[in-house]
Amino acid sequence: MSNPRDFAASHGVVDGLCGHHAVARSERVRFVPVIGAAVGLTAIGALVVHFGADAVIRSLLAIGWGGFAAICLIHLALIAVMGIAWWALVPGAPAWVFIWGRLTRDAGSEVLPLSQMGGCVLGARAVTVAGVPGPVATASTIVDLTLEFFAKLAYTALGLFLLLHLQPASAVALPITAGMVVAALIVIAFVVVQRHGFDLFDRFARALGRGWADRTAAGAASVHTELGRTYRRRAGLWSGFFLHLACWVASALEVWIALRLAGRALDFAVVLVIESLLYAIRTVAFAIPNAVGVQEGAYILLGGAFGLTPEMALALSLLKRARDLAIGVPALGSWQAIEGGRLWRRLAPRSVTPPVAKAARSWREDRG
Repeated sequence: MSNPRDFAASHGVVDGLCGHHAVARSERVRFVPVIGAAVGLTAIGALVVHFGADAVIRSLLAIGWGGFAAICLIHLALIAVMGIAWWALVPGAPAWVFIWGRLTRDAGSEVLPLSQMGGCVLGARAVTVAGVPGPVATASTIVDLTLEFFAKLAYTALGLFLLLHLQPASAVALPITAGMVVAALIVIAFVVVQRHGFDLFDRFARALGRGWADRTAAGAASVHTELGRTYRRRAGLWSGFFLHLACWVASALEVWIALRLAGRALDFAVVLVIESLLYAIRTVAFAIPNAVGVQEGAYILLGGAFGLTPEMALALSLLKRARDLAIGVPALGSWQAIEGGRLWRRLAPRSVTPPVAKAARSWREDRG
């Protein structure tokens, strides 16, 4: 019969080896977005050089600062509406909290070298800091992402319908249709996992902060309970879906206005086709931060099918990236200041209860 001490020691060695392997895998995974971003930036530089930096700059200047400001304002309005779509899932909470959370989510996804999921974690973290309970923030984020994905599928289907109407013999129609079917199956499977799985939610919750999940009532079980409550709010689900769909359609206004200001006007239906298929391609490239390089190549290919020059296509893509920086950098700076303030209050003498904590308790008490 084996010695229990030897058995425990051998398990400790195995656990240590498994831990080292897990850390190594984690480090490799972290480098994937960085490598993807580096390759994408190299591709952008190569495309600009190939088609002529002067031509791209002239296209940007044709849009002008006024056009850039208009595009930023439209995008801010869309972010606010998408925040309201998220808020519709959490009745009783302040709307501004979810507008702020959506702004932080998009800033993290579009500015930082993170995948889109990294931005979602930042957004959920932002609403928890503002006083929303952790399980509610996690569950509502997951449901909001699901609704937005369904809305994106509907948006892509609308773009595909218009593409077949404008160009019946288009070669991209079949692969896009096949991609939509696969995406629909994936999102349906994701919904099933939400209703029956726990591990995914536990990992997401723990990403919000060290020890956060352990301080909830029952960790992943609490998130699962909140998911059930959220999915029972039918009015909130439908409101969220249609608000997201309206935002996706309205987002084409940014490019439509930019092209008109540059003297390269296209019909709104054509712009909608380009934008819907572009974001379908970006969704496939979700692991690459901000789809760096992918967006530029997609704009050139899709725009070229409707008479858009490569220089203007690149200018549109770079304009969107400048918009993301103009909106995202101040948002991330504010978020970092809030997080820094919370850390400072933890380290400082606790003679006064922080206002954010008071707001958090009062909202929980009102919620019952």
